[in-house]
Amino acid sequence: MTLATEVKKLTESKPFYAITGVGDFAVEKLRELPGQLNRLQSRRTEIAKDLPVKAREYADKAEGFARDLPEKAREYADQLTLKATEVYEDFATRGRKVVSQASGTAALELEEVSEAAEPAVAEPVEPVRKTRSTKAQA
Repeated sequence: MTLATEVKKLTESKPFYAITGVGDFAVEKLRELPGQLNRLQSRRTEIAKDLPVKAREYADKAEGFARDLPEKAREYADQLTLKATEVYEDFATRGRKVVSQASGTAALELEEVSEAAEPAVAEPVEPVRKTRSTKAQA
């Protein structure tokens, strides 16, 4: 099989689209990071001032969660399977969009690379004739 056929088979699989979607999502979130860091830095003193109060609130909530943990864990496990399937489908759909946008020019480039990777056909070579040199015997 040619390289183009192998790549096409790979790129038509759902896991490929899901991975592509995850990568696109990661890039989107990384682009948002500098703005989020700036907002947090501007609120630094406010956050530090409220920290003791928030810590007490979270400690109280943690006690409640600890009591309800076994029941909640079963509920979360049931929901996790559904959510994981949904997220996987979303990433696969996102990946298909990214691939379809990029595939227009990439498909042409892939064809060119595939053709360039094909082995060259050797030209026939004519055999070299050897001549016998004869020495005159004295």
